[in-house]
Amino acid sequence: MSGPGNKPLTSSVFYVLLGLGDGPRHGLGIADEVERSSGGDTVLGPGSLYTAIRNALELGLVAEASAPAGEAADPRRKYYRLTPEGRAALSSEADRLQRLVSAVRGLRVSEGG
Repeated sequence: MSGPGNKPLTSSVFYVLLGLGDGPRHGLGIADEVERSSGGDTVLGPGSLYTAIRNALELGLVAEASAPAGEAADPRRKYYRLTPEGRAALSSEADRLQRLVSAVRGLRVSEGG
C-alpha cells in the first residue's frame, strides 16, 4: 500500500507525511522539516505545501492536531499530525521508493553500461 487505492503518493503529499513523521507540526514547521531532511534539495512553497496538506487531509492521511507539548499555541497556526493511515502510507511509500532505488542500482547505470 502506498496511498489510497495502492496508488503512489504524489511527491508533495509524501513530503508532508515525511515532515510529520516525528510529530505534529504547523505548515511552516512541515516545510522547514522537509527542507532539513532533504538536505535543502526540496523546498515546498506555500501553494504546494497547503495544496498537499489539503489533499492529505481529504485522503485521511493527516488530521488537525493541537500544538505539541512545550510549544506555545498560536491561534493563527493550524497543526497537523499523521493518522494511522498516514503513517502506514508513509512507510509503504518509503518501501516502494527503496525498491525503485534498488532497481536502478541493479541496472549499473553508473558504470556506463
